[in-house]
Amino acid sequence: MTTPGLIGSVVAFAVALLIGGLAIYISARVIADTDDYSYAVITALVGAIAWALTAWIPLFGPVIALIVWIAVINWRYPGGWVQAGLIGLLAWVSALVILFVLNGLLGLGIGAFGVPGA
Repeated sequence: MTTPGLIGSVVAFAVALLIGGLAIYISARVIADTDDYSYAVITALVGAIAWALTAWIPLFGPVIALIVWIAVINWRYPGGWVQAGLIGLLAWVSALVILFVLNGLLGLGIGAFGVPGA
């Protein structure tokens, strides 16, 4: 038997992952001219796992985590490190805009999984 808290957590995770994927999709579409939302969602999931595995490191963790997150984007999309950095930056801005609309205008309290700081 599942509890309402577990169901709510799974739904929140799924929504946050889809939002993170949407932000990466938008940025990859603009920067790398790729058009695959499911690919972006998987990228968000792998990036979030990579972030979680490295961000806890004392003193330099967040910097290492950011580099690893960009490395995931670089691995998943064509164009090299500069393009991956641009995809990451635009994904972060996209996530902030999406979250502003969903949380600020619609009153929802959700985040974006797979996009650091969003």
